[in-house]
Amino acid sequence: MLLGKDLILATKPFAKEIRNRSWFHTISTIILLIILLGSTLALPILAMKIVCSVLAGLLLIRMFILYHDHQHHSILTNSPVAEVIMTIVGMYMLSPTSIWKRSHDHHHNHNSKLFSASIGSYPIVTKKKYQEMTGYQKFTYLATRHPLTILLGYFSMFILGMCVKSFVSNPRKHFDSLIALVVHFTVAALLFIFIGWQAWFFMFFLPFFISLGIGAYLFYAQHNFPGVEFYENGNWVYEKAALESSSYMKMHPIMEWFTGNIGYHHIHHLNSKIPFYRLPETMKKIAELQNCKTTSLSPKSVSECFKLKVWDQESNRMTGVKGLS
Repeated sequence: MLLGKDLILATKPFAKEIRNRSWFHTISTIILLIILLGSTLALPILAMKIVCSVLAGLLLIRMFILYHDHQHHSILTNSPVAEVIMTIVGMYMLSPTSIWKRSHDHHHNHNSKLFSASIGSYPIVTKKKYQEMTGYQKFTYLATRHPLTILLGYFSMFILGMCVKSFVSNPRKHFDSLIALVVHFTVAALLFIFIGWQAWFFMFFLPFFISLGIGAYLFYAQHNFPGVEFYENGNWVYEKAALESSSYMKMHPIMEWFTGNIGYHHIHHLNSKIPFYRLPETMKKIAELQNCKTTSLSPKSVSECFKLKVWDQESNRMTGVKGLS
């Protein structure tokens, strides 16, 4: 049975991109996205506009995963053309390289550490810490993890968190965050003023709202689910955190395609150099990766994830805050 570093080594053969597949997925996704966004403008029937807009929103998730993998250097490495494309994608998705790379790398290196996991992830406090908080601190903590905040991820996580806060914290280092915001709102204003509200809504607002809202939830549920483990910093082990603190989110094959296999999150955290299109293959070939903690997008699973608020160090599990003073 493979354990620890031996398990990581077993994933190395899969951490090799197939360059033509990487380009195919990238180019085909961009072309489909352009077609769908253009269709929201060109099609005359409202129902068809809605369908294309929703599909464009789902496709933006896939586009984001391509950007995410490129930032991990798992696809299209050392390609100047890809570098330009992905820089533009990052700006378009309100996740400029300077802030996304820094925060996401920190997340991978500190995932499930109790006292340093909040950068690039949702904050987590212990039950004891929560009980010591002031009323205002409890309110802001719970508000950050509230379902409505996550549903509104377009505003809360991406516009405010990724762009506004990063630029305010360090304008020189995160100047690309300001550029992303200016371009984003300029495009929105031009669409609204010169083409009309329907163009703005179906071509711009709704796809972003859908993709970034779902993205915010995926990021939440992949590390906040029944059975998740959190560790004192001194007891933290990389491979254990990957398998015990990252979920395998079961999805319909269509949704797996739209989300770029990000549901295989335990494998991604074990070895982030595996391209997204090789994650299912990795799980199929390595038996130890099949015995994993799971979630899904079912209403029951979503509800169970949202009930988890604080880490109870006595019972070693996430719990709600009902009854906690």
